[in-house]
Amino acid sequence: MNDATSRRPQGTPAAAKTRERAKLTRTPFFHRASAAVLRGGMSLVHSLGRERATRMVIRLLRAIGPLLPEQRTARNNIAAAFPEKTEAERAAILAGTWDNFARVIVEFVFLDEVAAEFDPNDISGGRISVTGYDQFLTLRDDGKPAIIVAAHLANWEVLGVVAHQFGLKTVLPFRAPRNMHLAEDVLAQREALMGTLVESGRGASFEIAAALDRGDHLGMLVDQRLNRGGIDVPFMGRPAKTNPLPAKLARHYDCPVHGARAIRRPDGGLHLELTPALVLPRDGEGKIDINGATAAINRLVESWVREHPEQWFWLHDRWRH
Repeated sequence: MNDATSRRPQGTPAAAKTRERAKLTRTPFFHRASAAVLRGGMSLVHSLGRERATRMVIRLLRAIGPLLPEQRTARNNIAAAFPEKTEAERAAILAGTWDNFARVIVEFVFLDEVAAEFDPNDISGGRISVTGYDQFLTLRDDGKPAIIVAAHLANWEVLGVVAHQFGLKTVLPFRAPRNMHLAEDVLAQREALMGTLVESGRGASFEIAAALDRGDHLGMLVDQRLNRGGIDVPFMGRPAKTNPLPAKLARHYDCPVHGARAIRRPDGGLHLELTPALVLPRDGEGKIDINGATAAINRLVESWVREHPEQWFWLHDRWRH
């Protein structure tokens, strides 16, 4: 061993503590305990009732949100996306982001109740209104594959709930919690309300391909950073690592791509929108161009975010490379 090697630091006490904490969070005991705590917290929220719980969680996040590192991430993201806005306008967007996140947390607990508010016989005046109803029915009945792209706007989970109630056969990729006990809880509740869920990772592509081969539909959130396999395309004026899978599948199956979004209404209800099929660029062979189609999908999501910026999830570091 030479002198340089013998002098190499073997790790600081702080680093050692971090490793020990990381080891602890991977133990079966920690997973069981954390799942029990979260279940207890959800039961408490449920016992408060939806309206009271919403008010309490909004107040809580308004208090602790500014103390979290996500506050700086969101503030920087909003400033970069809206340089033309005043500081007060950007602060209002940030405050609205925390309020929307609080509502999403509570609606996560009360998703059964939220789902029950959708009335297929009253798609324009109920607590959950819908535009693009005829397109839902066409997608449901034509026996052909299609891709539906969505974003983390308002309560994005309600899109899957309503599609399932319409009888639209979809496969929905999702990121399971690392805690297997929590993952089982989430999967059981979501599959009852949304249909087929596929955990992102190895094997997911085969399940998605099988669904599209059957003439089912892929519903996919496309507005998060994808480091491995993502391609750089513009989003809100900056390059962002974006998942090209919807464009690749659209090219392979030569199938339509629709957008779907949720919007919070001023009266507290939700409005869901299914867009017509996007017009995607094609290459010299007449096939969908993957980079161009991915950029077109990003432009659609960007238009949604600019319309209701306070309802998007700015807390995610979308542009980090």
